[in-house]
Amino acid sequence: MDNYNQLLAFIWAYEYGNFSAAARANGLTPSAMSKLIRRLETRLQVRLFFRGTRTLTLTEEGQVYLKSARAVVDAMAEADSLAENMPNRIRGQLKIRTMNTFARYQILPWLPAFIEAYPALRVDIETGPVYRDDFDKGLDLAIYGGVLASSSRIARRIGESQWVICASPAYIEKYGAPAHPRELIDHRCFHFNFESHWNHWVFAEGQQSLIFPVKPVASLSQGDLLRDLAIRGEGIVRLADFHIHQDVKEGRLIPLLEAFRSPLREPLYVIYAQRQHLSPRIRCFIEFMQKQIARHPWRL
Repeated sequence: MDNYNQLLAFIWAYEYGNFSAAARANGLTPSAMSKLIRRLETRLQVRLFFRGTRTLTLTEEGQVYLKSARAVVDAMAEADSLAENMPNRIRGQLKIRTMNTFARYQILPWLPAFIEAYPALRVDIETGPVYRDDFDKGLDLAIYGGVLASSSRIARRIGESQWVICASPAYIEKYGAPAHPRELIDHRCFHFNFESHWNHWVFAEGQQSLIFPVKPVASLSQGDLLRDLAIRGEGIVRLADFHIHQDVKEGRLIPLLEAFRSPLREPLYVIYAQRQHLSPRIRCFIEFMQKQIARHPWRL
């Protein structure tokens, strides 16, 4: 049982990014969480995390071990909940809130298969660019990225994204491509029309992270509007890889300033109200979604 608790602690620490947050969400003290990880590393005789001042990063061995640990935990969870996860036992309404682009490009393609698998379940998806805590108003789960405000809600990391500066071949042919981020000030750029860290165009130069100003010729409320303008050759945009990876793959958009791309990746979280007694409606959606993300990676 202690070995199993070590596996859980390892996965929780990865998902929450630090021992304290993982401990609070799962009813443990930070010291107890840290001890479980140390016992696991001692038993395996490998280091699983690089320990920063605020965040944890998996070592190469930790990345390999994560897959095996999740397989064990998922298998035990499946065995425990086999009866309650029968499709005819999952019914009612599942209310989800997420970003419009994530819903369109990462949920809608497989949503019909999910609905067919759980015919008694009604799915209600609402979209909005900013995370909002509406769990007291009937929300079941939310899917958002970035740094989330501290709260008592459960935030489970399901993946990560990277922001990409890009333009169409037509724009590059007409206006040229910037050779350095400082040249963006002279280009036609578009970004979001609401206050967001998404409008901070971050680059890496040497060992430094830098933000270079852009002068948008227009600002819009949705990523798809920015994408459409860029594909039409109207300007340069900065969008998430889960949104535009297919456009890049098929040549509709070309990544720019790749030598200055920031290595920072933004975590994506599924957020729900509580871990204990998690509804089968929520659990089956999360599991289905994680399988789809694993089958269809978006990293460029």
